Amino acid sequence: MNRQDFRSFTRIEVRWAEVDAQKIVFNAHYLMYADVAISNYWRQLAIPYETGFASLGGEMFVKKAGTVFHGSATLGDVLDVGIRCVKQGNTSLQFEAGIFRGMELLNTVELVYVFADAATQAPKPVPQSLRDLLTAYEAGQEVVTLQSGSWNDLGRDAERLRLAVFVREQGVPREIEIDEFDPVARHVVLFNGLSQPVATGRLVSDAPGVARIGRMAVDRSVRGGRWGRMVLDSLVASARDRGDKEIVLHAQRHAEKFYLRAGFTPVGEPYEEAGIPHITMRQVL
Repeated sequence: MNRQDFRSFTRIEVRWAEVDAQKIVFNAHYLMYADVAISNYWRQLAIPYETGFASLGGEMFVKKAGTVFHGSATLGDVLDVGIRCVKQGNTSLQFEAGIFRGMELLNTVELVYVFADAATQAPKPVPQSLRDLLTAYEAGQEVVTLQSGSWNDLGRDAERLRLAVFVREQGVPREIEIDEFDPVARHVVLFNGLSQPVATGRLVSDAPGVARIGRMAVDRSVRGGRWGRMVLDSLVASARDRGDKEIVLHAQRHAEKFYLRAGFTPVGEPYEEAGIPHITMRQVL
């Protein structure tokens, strides 16, 4: 087993609570590391676990878990946990984890899950849509679809995401979240392989040649999976294609580094908008 065998990785730093008196990771924690990596695997497939598997009509239950030890992780080690789906059965999925310190393989974990009814735990055939998604991901293919259009085209899905993120999660009043710019804006919605919307944003015009990006929202259970950046890049490309010379946006302060990495620069002093700290950011095209 080698690092290049995996597409999905999760980075974990060994903590004090995970080691024994010799500062070596206690054996049971390797299963926990694999479980954390499995959760991140679904995020990298853009599948919100709760709503995603609800739409599939079942959940994944562990049938078998086993480990093979090749070396010892110690306090402070930075581990990369690779996860891949290696076999699809009728009702089961087999995953393999490789836990690496640099290029050194420390532990191999085998996990077998059974797809089953959430209430009765009776096994069910793995849905074909999930099979196709896993096959595509492991083959290195894209597992999401980006759609751009009007409010009439995408408003229902964009609104659902924005209400979940801004209204229910952040407490923004609904009456200011859905506004007069929506009918004239260019909207982008990212859909996962189960046709669920997982990220959105919009593009409006502030003045001739000046675009404004806003209402950037990502389903909380798949954040950190590059989906917000895909939406942002699409909106920047749309602004450039229509001839805009610059883009501004009102970034929530906790997301400032995200926009800095995308080439935006802070302008002016921080302020509050809808009770949330913001800062204006700008990018020249």
